Amino acid sequence: MAVTWDFAEMLSKESARDKFMLKLLELAATNKNIVYICADGAPVGSKQDEFRKLYPEQFLDVGIAEPNAIGIAAGLALSGKMPFVNAFGPFLSVRATDQIHTDMAYNDVPVRVIGTHGGLTSGGGPTHYTVCDYAIMRSIPNMTMVAPSDANQCAKLIEASLTYPGPMYIRVARGEEPLVYKDDYDYVIGKAITAKDGSDATIIGTGIGVYNGLVAAQQLAKEGIEVRVIDMHTIKPIDEEAIVKAARETGVIITVEDHNIVGGLGAAVAEVVLEAGIPCKFKRMGIPDVFAELGTPEELYAYYGYDGNGIIKQIKKMLG
Repeated sequence: MAVTWDFAEMLSKESARDKFMLKLLELAATNKNIVYICADGAPVGSKQDEFRKLYPEQFLDVGIAEPNAIGIAAGLALSGKMPFVNAFGPFLSVRATDQIHTDMAYNDVPVRVIGTHGGLTSGGGPTHYTVCDYAIMRSIPNMTMVAPSDANQCAKLIEASLTYPGPMYIRVARGEEPLVYKDDYDYVIGKAITAKDGSDATIIGTGIGVYNGLVAAQQLAKEGIEVRVIDMHTIKPIDEEAIVKAARETGVIITVEDHNIVGGLGAAVAEVVLEAGIPCKFKRMGIPDVFAELGTPEELYAYYGYDGNGIIKQIKKMLG
């Protein structure tokens, strides 16, 4: 599906961290199976603290012990509950990988793990960046891996996840990020969204990569270059149909992700294109295989070349 997008309308920002908590507060009022589990993440006055006060029997804080949070959540899911585990992404995706793999995925239970501070958004340096969660989660059997493109989409995802089978890892940013869509639209886990149509090249993005791709595409349109932008919010299961269609119709694909290019969105898209046997110019854009430098997210997107300007340069290079 195609939706309306215009840069002038996309100046507002919202936090997916706030948005998913507002959605959980709404859903927990009528769904008593929802349990919110955090790891020392409910400071006084926060939305998490509000959840604790409103629904004390549906709230657990395990302290700074992410593996324990996953183990408890898996046990609750096996007992019929719908646990949402929330903590810093770098610690969930690496420190708790054993429990995610064995307690969650092996038992194929509907635990929703929400890792915040995704990609380089923490600004906290290599130990606090989340740069390998796509690669880890998409390689685990039974796991669904999703990175919503903005705060409103995150809320749609939380609601959609209530009826989605099996375990799920959801990645969001640390703070506010630009809103991508100005119109309401249908959201389906595993089904890509065409945020902008075009026939000269295709940008396939996830998370902030969708916004950066749209910024590039709108500027290129002023120069007569029409670029398709696909919001690949679900890394696994990936929408193979959308990828194959784009490769055949445009012949040029650029993937954009706030993640190590090894094993991430770009690798997943490349696998689909190659196995389909489609001749296609292809480039992965994201964090090179390094421990990223210290800086603000916007500085680092530009430094590693996957901000709007970097994407424009790459597309022009590929188009000659």
